[in-house]
Amino acid sequence: MNSELSFTGGSRTAPLEIKVSPRAKVMRLRVDSRTGRISLTVPKRTSQRRALQWASEQRGWIEAALAEVPEGKPITPGAVIPLLGEPHLIDWRPDQPRTPRAEAGRIVVGGPAEGLEARILRWLKREGLSLLSSETCEFAAKAGVSVTRVGVGDTLSRWGSCSSSGAIRYSWRLILAPSWVRRATVAHEVAHRVHMDHSRAFHALVKELYGADPSAAREWLRREGAGLHRIGRSR
Repeated sequence: MNSELSFTGGSRTAPLEIKVSPRAKVMRLRVDSRTGRISLTVPKRTSQRRALQWASEQRGWIEAALAEVPEGKPITPGAVIPLLGEPHLIDWRPDQPRTPRAEAGRIVVGGPAEGLEARILRWLKREGLSLLSSETCEFAAKAGVSVTRVGVGDTLSRWGSCSSSGAIRYSWRLILAPSWVRRATVAHEVAHRVHMDHSRAFHALVKELYGADPSAAREWLRREGAGLHRIGRSR
């Protein structure tokens, strides 16, 4: 829940969000380096007054961390965003079809300027779902497993997830990353259809499905993932 307490760092202002966790032993403060979201996790039975007072005492650290959060990158005419890891110019031409299409180094899109970003985001999500579904089927066949459903979302905490029911869900933003990074993520989630853990057997299967050591792909996402999350965000 949002409190009445807010912080300002650089040009960014954000409210403090308080979360009560029955498993928390101490108060834990976090500023998300991708979105600037400020969250304070507190143990059960911690009074809001005490939580707010403690957070206020950390104001210097919070506002310094908030100032370091990069601004969002809106999708506007002339902007450059990655697609499959390669930079693409947003080439808006009013006389072109409203549905975007990718050309060499460009995303050509028409229609009115109003709603341009929303149209491109919807297109990117569709393209991401189509490609991720195809690659999931490819790796599932290789592993000899079934996948009940493939979906996409926009979570900040993970790039993919696999449920015990056989459904796999990805971040649509993987369509922005290089193909070798995306495919390593798909191999990781499909391997969970065999091993619902991160055992040695699981990691061996990921490597087998992917056909290479996936550690470079994981490192790429750790290093560059925050930048992908800024695309299409105004703040």
